Formats: sequence, C-alpha cells, structure tokens
Amino acid sequence: MIDKEIIKIASNTENHGVLDNHTHFSRLKNSICGDEMKVYLIIEHNKILDFKYECESCIYCQASVSLLSKNAKNKSIEKVKKFTEQAINIFEKNLQSFDKELKEFNKIIKKNNISRKECVLLPFKTVAKALNYKL
Repeated sequence: MIDKEIIKIASNTENHGVLDNHTHFSRLKNSICGDEMKVYLIIEHNKILDFKYECESCIYCQASVSLLSKNAKNKSIEKVKKFTEQAINIFEKNLQSFDKELKEFNKIIKKNNISRKECVLLPFKTVAKALNYKL
C-alpha cells in the first residue's frame, strides 16, 4: 500500500507546468516502467531561479519531482548537484538520511522504497541531464 505521506507530497503540483522562457531543458524516460519526465529550468549566475516539470509517471516519481522542484529553486547548481548525489547514495551506498535542510526527502528516498528507486531518482537524473553533468 502506498504511504499517505507520498500521496500528500505528490499532490503538491505548484511547480507543474511548462516554462516557455527556460534556459535549460531535459526529457528522460524510465526504460523499466515507462515513466516520463520533462524538466524546465531558468538559470542565471549558476543559480536555479525557476523550475517547472511535466510528467507522466507513478506517484513516487511525482512526489520526488514535487520535492525536488521546490527545493532546487533559488539554489546554486553546485548545491543541487550535491543533493542529487546524496539521493543516489542513499540507495546505493546505504547512507542513512539527507542533510537537515533536505530532511523531507527522507519520506520518499529510503531503503524500503528500493523497489521504486528508478522512479524516485528519475527527476534527479533528468535535472542532471538538463544541467549537463554526469551522475
């Protein structure tokens, strides 16, 4: 059964939509389940000023991109890279949790969601592609 907290997070769609004047864009598809993610960013002076997304995806992917879009706004590209790496490491290197400022990600990026790892990480990978860095 899906955690009510994940449904609540996913239902926050304030950053859902298209940015026509975006400076960075990426689209990825999860080859395992078919989830699709589009990310639109406005970046100036190495800072993400705006972040919008469109997705055709499961609730885990929606919750992840909702949190990511909220937390990436007004952050430096370097900081966003850091918490992308942290997200991947929680699944792959058994890190226990996120830094204090990103603790709400602990609700979705945790070991008992390992079977949904690709769904949860798709937004992070899409942002990495938009920012042109390798994970």
